Amino acid sequence: MSIGQVFPALYETQLTEKAERLTQLLQLDDTAPLQLFRSAASHFRQRAEFRIWHNGDDIYHAMFDPETRQPVRIDYFPVACTLIADFMPVLLKQIQFNHELRYKLYQADYLATSTGELLVSLIYKRKLDETWQLAAEQLVASLSTDYKIKVIGRSRKQKVVLSEDYVIETFNVDQQPLHYQQVEGSFTQPNAGVNQQMLQWAASVAAELNGDLLELYCGNGNFSLALARHFNQVVATELARSSIKSAEFNIALNKIDNLQVLQMSAEDVAAALAEGTTLKQLDLKNLALNTVLVDPPRAGLDPATLALVSGFDDIIYISCNPETLADNLAFLQKTHQLQKVAMFDQFPYTHHIETGVWLKRLPH
Repeated sequence: MSIGQVFPALYETQLTEKAERLTQLLQLDDTAPLQLFRSAASHFRQRAEFRIWHNGDDIYHAMFDPETRQPVRIDYFPVACTLIADFMPVLLKQIQFNHELRYKLYQADYLATSTGELLVSLIYKRKLDETWQLAAEQLVASLSTDYKIKVIGRSRKQKVVLSEDYVIETFNVDQQPLHYQQVEGSFTQPNAGVNQQMLQWAASVAAELNGDLLELYCGNGNFSLALARHFNQVVATELARSSIKSAEFNIALNKIDNLQVLQMSAEDVAAALAEGTTLKQLDLKNLALNTVLVDPPRAGLDPATLALVSGFDDIIYISCNPETLADNLAFLQKTHQLQKVAMFDQFPYTHHIETGVWLKRLPH
């Protein structure tokens, strides 16, 4: 894809190519046919990051060409959701001749929600003072009639939050709204439309299951919140403290009373379950953890976690790397059978593939 451009006429072709690649990698057949979940062909990203380029009085957004490493001017960015794409030139017009906001401005990051909230992080190569803060507050005030905007200023070892450093996204799953705190600088799924489809797919799988759910790598509770209503108890684990705080915020925000988040690595969870006594403060004897959901990093599951996961009756595996997924499935299919496989086109016009897999233990 050309930097910052989309080609809707080619969307179905690239989607078909991805589906064929995934089908071959996972050696799929008619017993578990591939389900395809499409993205919008343009304006699909809720997050975008740009360098800010200064050229005399001119100022513009730029991205770097991955091959030439040269900056490419971006005047309009149809990859981003309409809110971000339309706001980018508005921001530049506001700061172009505003010395306090423009001076040594290095980067601009945008985080938007499908419900119209917009968080803008302005990143500088200078220390920010009260004069900058006053100018930023005036900027927000001038834009607040037309935008639900929040602004953060950043520089080395400095973060200035004018109001809040997060937005609240809303997804509808099982015809119920779920609200998610998304914090500036923390990971969230960038394609809101596809993420909602992922949550609904996972919830449709969970609706066929029962007992209790263990989730590894839960992040801000993206899947945990959507699946909680289908299980008696949900235990979710995560290492990053910032993600745990967001997950706990989201649990309270959605008034979910059967979901607990623990700060534990997958390795620590495996060790605790092997001992069969407690999982931090939870007594395992009171839980029927027969389903596990994993959403690992690109490296996939390590051998210890693979062994742990293979002990569950049902496995829901969300993957951002089809190669490591194929390797992990070669191990898991010794004990489990594929029930459903889905491809979610989180990143149109790129080679990246997001996959959802449901496996059920083979009968003894």
